[in-house]
Amino acid sequence: MLRWPVLAAVTLGIALNPAEGKAQEIEAVFAIPAQTLTFSAHFVAHDMGFFQKEGLKVTDRYLVGVNSPNAVLQGGADFTVGTGPVFLRAAAQGQKFLAIANLVDKPLVELVLRKDVADAAGISDKTPVAERAKALKGKTIAIQGVGSIVHAWQRYVTMTIGGLDVEKDVRIAPMDPPAMFPALENKAVDGFTTSMPFTTQAILKGSAVMVASSTFDAPDLQPFGYALVYTRPDFCKEKRDLCQRVVRAYQGAAKAIQEKPDEVFEKVLTKRLAKTPPDLLAAAWKVAQTAHAKDIKVTVAQLENSQKINLGTKLIEPKDVVTNYQELFTDEFVK
Repeated sequence: MLRWPVLAAVTLGIALNPAEGKAQEIEAVFAIPAQTLTFSAHFVAHDMGFFQKEGLKVTDRYLVGVNSPNAVLQGGADFTVGTGPVFLRAAAQGQKFLAIANLVDKPLVELVLRKDVADAAGISDKTPVAERAKALKGKTIAIQGVGSIVHAWQRYVTMTIGGLDVEKDVRIAPMDPPAMFPALENKAVDGFTTSMPFTTQAILKGSAVMVASSTFDAPDLQPFGYALVYTRPDFCKEKRDLCQRVVRAYQGAAKAIQEKPDEVFEKVLTKRLAKTPPDLLAAAWKVAQTAHAKDIKVTVAQLENSQKINLGTKLIEPKDVVTNYQELFTDEFVK
């Protein structure tokens, strides 16, 4: 069992729905960690009809952080979309999944510091990133889910970039992303780490300074497994047609993101993230769109770079590292 909080199993089968007079739909349940731009391709597959085109009836369960892979493990979901570091830590603990696609091949998590705190530390967005990271000493940083990629990035910035003691020098405060900006403005926290558009909001409003963006400040982590689509190891042997349809739907979504980013923004993202001001969402999408994969095939290089996060943050011991990446993914469904 993963050494994380495990959700109770939900009995859920994948079955055909023989609606009279209609083509049969294949049901699939996805565990999605959050409603952020990281999962844009999944939202596009829903809202632009790519799942429907493949005869899929997809249900989403929103489960924060490692609760999503735990749901897949326990049978409460068939697939999840998650990051390489979490995927590889599970494998190191003996809980191996199978990745069938990667929707985002650049990391998209960021860490921001409240403007008055940054000013007091004498840093700005022009300060070298290592010096910005050192300013985290003694600060309280909100994170989204212990053990998540957000938590891992906070540790990576603190330890690997800033050279600080992650256990002693920085405090963390787990909370959901929508609560982070209010907590920042109320001075309940000094900064926060999460994905866009929440970090974008703090920057554009002048409330925070960027400490480190994984998209721009960590070129050694690219290509990256940031949105791996994965399931249980034997699931695609038993449900090969379902896995093929899921990947085809995601290929359609990936193509739409590359070729029709404005249409994706208008038809999908403005509705999915309706509480986010349009100008803020547009600014975040301008960055996030470039991080989405043109080719959604999983590669060894993506997993190797994902493992750097685990090792660099001491979330995994070198002796526990999985070295045979080939058994953790397949590209047979990506044509």
